[in-house]
Amino acid sequence: MKRKIDIAVISDVHLGTRGCHAAELLNYLKSIKPDTLILNGDIIDMWQFNKSYFPKEHIKILNRIMKLAVQDTKVYYITGNHDDALRNFTDFSLGNLHVRDSLTLKLGNQKCWFFHGDVFDTSVIRFRWLSILGGKGYDLLVRLNKTVNYVLKTFNYEKIAFSKVIKMRVKEAVKFINDFETQAIDAGRAKGYDVVVCGHVHTPQQRTEGGVLYLNSGDWIENLTALEYINGEWSIHHYNEADYETVDNQAVISILNSDLDEEDARLEMPQAAFFAQFFDKQTSNPHISLIETQLTPIK
Repeated sequence: MKRKIDIAVISDVHLGTRGCHAAELLNYLKSIKPDTLILNGDIIDMWQFNKSYFPKEHIKILNRIMKLAVQDTKVYYITGNHDDALRNFTDFSLGNLHVRDSLTLKLGNQKCWFFHGDVFDTSVIRFRWLSILGGKGYDLLVRLNKTVNYVLKTFNYEKIAFSKVIKMRVKEAVKFINDFETQAIDAGRAKGYDVVVCGHVHTPQQRTEGGVLYLNSGDWIENLTALEYINGEWSIHHYNEADYETVDNQAVISILNSDLDEEDARLEMPQAAFFAQFFDKQTSNPHISLIETQLTPIK
């Protein structure tokens, strides 16, 4: 039975890269029935998109999202830096699917602000080429990590996340994340928001400072996390493989090892052709404002 959720928030999926945990995300999306699904940036990695690598399970994620929209889930696609080409289509809506640079929702008595967060990242704003290069290095690290974890699992050792360990042990990385959170909270407070929801830094978080609740949905590369809003309460959902082993494990194996089912097959070729053409033609628009007012990036 699917879990009923008022709002689910995911970010930093990076479809189109080998580090993406698409099978796990598909498991999660199939297990929930959200009234609203917020895709908070970097869902598709256009920086590293390669027509030779966009596997079946990645297309299934797009199909699942579209299926939710058809089934009356409101889907908001908030643009990030890795899918910044979509900023050319800001404020586009088609049925239950909406593309936005940021989103404001009133939940109970709280005013909530959703945006990806790359506006606070100086390297993304001023040195885009360096960020793209860093993204490729990050993807290589994640691919190496997958190989190491496969060996560890074979010998019954616990998996490790290289990038996660580096982030927590490198002083500058820890400072960057702390500064990012502080700036997001300060910006939210200045604009009169009670809740600020970001992605970008791949670090799930839920903390309150100065009367503002800061939330980060994490990612589906390292942490496999989502934010859930149920009955007026926010929480961080951590994907646990064991939760799906008894119920859906065989289904996932079937997804990865068999042809697409009839419903997905109808969408596979049109979607693949569309994204291949779209990524080839689109470029980011430097004149589009990310947030409704200018914010000071981290220095």
